[in-house]
Amino acid sequence: MRDRSVSRFAAGALSPERRAADLRRLRDEEFDVLVVGGGVTGVGAALDAASRGLRVALIEASDLAAGTSSRSSKLIHGGLRYLEQLEFPLVHEALRERGLLATRLAPHLVRPVPFLVPLPAETPGVAGVAKRAWHRLYYGAGVALYDAFAGLVGGGRGMPLHKHLTQHGARRLFPSLREQGLAGAIRYYDGQVDDARFVVTVARTAASLGAAVVTGVRAVGLLRQARQVTGVRVSDGVEEFDVRAKTVVAATGVWSDDVSSWLPDARVGFRVRASKGVHLVVPRSAITGEVGLILRTRSSVLFVIPWGGHWIIGTTDTDWELDRAHPAASAKDIDYLLSHVNEVLDRPLRREDIEGVYAGLRPLLRGESDSTSALSREHAVVEPLLGLLLVAGGKFTTYRVMAQDVIDKAVRRLGDVRHSGTAELPLLGADGYEAMWRDRADLARRHELSVGAVEHLLERYGTLTTELLALIDEDRALADPLPGAPEHLSAEVVYAARHEGALHVVDVLARRTRISIETAHRGVQTARRTAELMAPVLGWSAATTESEITAYLARVDAERESQRMPDDAAADAARLTAV
Repeated sequence: MRDRSVSRFAAGALSPERRAADLRRLRDEEFDVLVVGGGVTGVGAALDAASRGLRVALIEASDLAAGTSSRSSKLIHGGLRYLEQLEFPLVHEALRERGLLATRLAPHLVRPVPFLVPLPAETPGVAGVAKRAWHRLYYGAGVALYDAFAGLVGGGRGMPLHKHLTQHGARRLFPSLREQGLAGAIRYYDGQVDDARFVVTVARTAASLGAAVVTGVRAVGLLRQARQVTGVRVSDGVEEFDVRAKTVVAATGVWSDDVSSWLPDARVGFRVRASKGVHLVVPRSAITGEVGLILRTRSSVLFVIPWGGHWIIGTTDTDWELDRAHPAASAKDIDYLLSHVNEVLDRPLRREDIEGVYAGLRPLLRGESDSTSALSREHAVVEPLLGLLLVAGGKFTTYRVMAQDVIDKAVRRLGDVRHSGTAELPLLGADGYEAMWRDRADLARRHELSVGAVEHLLERYGTLTTELLALIDEDRALADPLPGAPEHLSAEVVYAARHEGALHVVDVLARRTRISIETAHRGVQTARRTAELMAPVLGWSAATTESEITAYLARVDAERESQRMPDDAAADAARLTAV
């Protein structure tokens, strides 16, 4: 529980001082719930448990959202394609969560994004007309059902309704659509989110309720008394120590089987299969369009997603059995995405158009199909030993449901009857967001910034923007844009280190901002200034500062090299030259 004399904003700051205090708590306290894993499911579980008044700690081996949760398609969606698989409960659940996030829990982070479903033209004649009518009826019914589900569930729709478009109407919204083979389109809406920023915000909200949140601490084994788990043995990179807990929640995604390997005498009940998804980032100028696209491929679907001054194109869906910490995109992955998107564009994209590439691993439950694209995104919660709960599967959109399910099981064994309140708990930055957005011009004037700069901050931090503005008021140099990334302010780097738990240059460039994928230089031009801004906050020496810069540059070089490799094995080997 947090000290009520401290503001929620201040209580949620993941500062260096807070990290040191939380490390001491890990050594000294016994927690009701210890969460292992700092992805969206883990931080969601920590928030759910903390909101019930439990004593909570979360540990993460790397950085918040360092794995799957920073490498998604950046969508909060119900899964329109799952309707074809008759996954009605999953779609219903996801649309309910989408509505909650967009209207109540995180309106500053989740916003509507329009998509077109292109309708293919067929051969002339009666048969062609019939096929066109069938396609419009088939896809239209699916989108209508999608909207109907969204309207039936609670929390508010949060998205506009769909609309049918002619060929002319479709190309007016997306002029780069190739006219040949296009009969029209259906426009619908889903939600968009910066996944890594969302995870950090959930973690900070948990911290604001008293949870200890510590990154850079790796679980290396379980503490047991006979068949009961009593905590976790951890390493902070310097030494190992024990963290005691009545219940351990492992939310480790594609690393779930590692936890299972610690249980030679227990049956877990599921295994997790890693599916690699690769995305390309290209400048907005490379494609002319106001909306996104959802395209059918032979094995899955392909999204073309507007993302600020960029487009995100993805994704692949292939097995991955190599290094899970650093999944690598190969030349084959890139060629696959380019070839499929170029089938519908009037000006083909080239490799030279690509600004960024990122690869992530989806944790899919094993045993449901031989094809990863057909595996269910539903989640599972199991208790292989007393005091140990494993949660896996699912999708980003339904993280809150997964978290609630696993903590419901935890409180039953703890003898606690308090129910989850996260459906009514806005994340930090949400309260007062609409009013602050309306007053953004006045806010900019008072702090001597452009309206565009304030809008940029509000869309990333919500009402937490006041904390960044305070930093700028104290030091006007923090209003300066970052070299190589002029849309970002220097204050964002200082804030990341001072309030958001960033410990390394890569944490800022790859996750607190998206400079690593949104610039053609991949953050190389920004790395030095980022390190210089972080150094005084984190107490880095000159040698440490240079080491951070060198490590980041080596990471970029390794990623570029991996993307020139012909296959997964070669790409993985190239990527591992720098970790």
